[in-house]
Amino acid sequence: MSEIERESMEYDVVIVGAGPAGLSAAIRLKQIDPELNVVVLEKGSEVGAHILSGAVLDPVGLDQLLPDWRNMGAPIEVEVKHDNFYVLGPAGQIRIPNWPMPPLMSNHGKYIVSMGNVCRWMAEQAEALGVEIFPGMAASAIVWDGDRVAGVVAGEMGLDSDGTPGPNYEPGMELRGKYVLLGEGVRGSLSKEVIAKFDLSKGYCPQKFGLGMKEIWEIDPKKHKLGTVTHTMGWPLGGNAGGGSFIYHLENNQIYIGFVVHLNYENPYLYPYMEFQRFKHHPMVAELLEGGKRVAYGARAISEGGWQSIPKLTFPGGALMGCSAGLVNVPRIKGNHNAMLSGIAAAEAAAAAIKAGREGDELVAYEADLRSGPIAADLKKVRNVKPMWSHWGMLPSLIFGGLDMWTNNLFGFSLFGTLKHGKNDAAHTGEAKNYKPIDYPKPDGKISFDRLTNVAFSFTNHEESQPCHLRLKDPSIPISVNLPKFAEPAQRYCPAGVYEVIGEGDEARFQINFQNCVHCKTCDIKDPSQNITWTTPQGGDGPNYPNM
Repeated sequence: MSEIERESMEYDVVIVGAGPAGLSAAIRLKQIDPELNVVVLEKGSEVGAHILSGAVLDPVGLDQLLPDWRNMGAPIEVEVKHDNFYVLGPAGQIRIPNWPMPPLMSNHGKYIVSMGNVCRWMAEQAEALGVEIFPGMAASAIVWDGDRVAGVVAGEMGLDSDGTPGPNYEPGMELRGKYVLLGEGVRGSLSKEVIAKFDLSKGYCPQKFGLGMKEIWEIDPKKHKLGTVTHTMGWPLGGNAGGGSFIYHLENNQIYIGFVVHLNYENPYLYPYMEFQRFKHHPMVAELLEGGKRVAYGARAISEGGWQSIPKLTFPGGALMGCSAGLVNVPRIKGNHNAMLSGIAAAEAAAAAIKAGREGDELVAYEADLRSGPIAADLKKVRNVKPMWSHWGMLPSLIFGGLDMWTNNLFGFSLFGTLKHGKNDAAHTGEAKNYKPIDYPKPDGKISFDRLTNVAFSFTNHEESQPCHLRLKDPSIPISVNLPKFAEPAQRYCPAGVYEVIGEGDEARFQINFQNCVHCKTCDIKDPSQNITWTTPQGGDGPNYPNM
């Protein structure tokens, strides 16, 4: 495809991804210099269509970006009033009191939001400042100028399933910039390419991930408690995996209910989606959902490595922001504030460089800001909680992680130093011969649902004639290696039923139902052979989340 001629457009700054990081960068650039030409590319059909987050928002980033947001019509209204934390057993629960938790764990003064709707609103603010935003424009390739990132290819449409141009082919455009800022979210395809090319992870721990699944429910008004936040850990995962749940009560008698499974689990028979469905049958949760109605579903991976896993953030011609950089605070279950702060910092560095007449170099001021500023302060305090959980299990990590956060909070140091993560999540997958299959209850269709039924509530759509965007490095590996060795876990770790093994024995074949893909990237992360590469489908395809 290298012979294809494309038109090109020149900008000062090209931003990939209309999430909280990308939109914050765009807004800040125009605040600094209204004459800067800034474009934001979004692969979703509209801004917010691919945004999925819990979310309890710490407004610290928005306070810095748009201090008057409370008077600007922002869809941020439900302040947290009640903050609960439980450890679950099969039939009951123990509430952990709030008083022993360090102050950083408190959700009071934070807001329950739809980040999809927050991003839609932020896009309006950006466009009012003169930012160009192109939804439905997937950035599918990097434009290189030697070893410098000079732009991206976006908007290529109409390829046939074999990868050749079809009758309605549109080659897309090259959007070139003095700097390119990548805010693609977790495991973004361009970010992954850049990290590999420039070896940006050298000297840092491997990134760690979780799989987050979420449903929106309308519940009985008598059970609804506006502003209530509940987090749980324990059952049903037990010793099989780390993770936990969230239940947030927002407006209109709705709740967000979600479940996170850490992807460093060993048992290849673990089925994260079914763990989520089983969780909803816990007595405390089932009672809340009884008589209610699920209205939406979605899933996405979450970066969980924290401070130790943040790669080098800059490269010739650009920088990584937000979840592309891995800025989630795992114990707080928050990353949107750091995404916004990273976007602000990247914008300030880029604007200063352009003003000084530079382009295409490394934004070293951004790296320095992120590693010494408010994001560093946020993430350093909690840096040992995730490795403690991975190495020692849930209860020891609760005790020692709490102690570690307190010493960091009070004295600015850790008794444990900085613990390391070890190997990546794919390498944690154990061989099937060492584990027993897990018997999951059949979904009842009222509180729990099968995957394909739920995927319909993500409003996902892909043009079927296009090439499969889930690429196998070696098509033989799923059946020849992953099936006998790992019981082919792609059948289970995917929360959208994309991967199937059809037939048995010599008749077995691996099927990819890419039309179901909700763009969570779990396959790219967890495949034990690292054989699956997630790439962008054509622009506008994928989930169409309403209020996630």
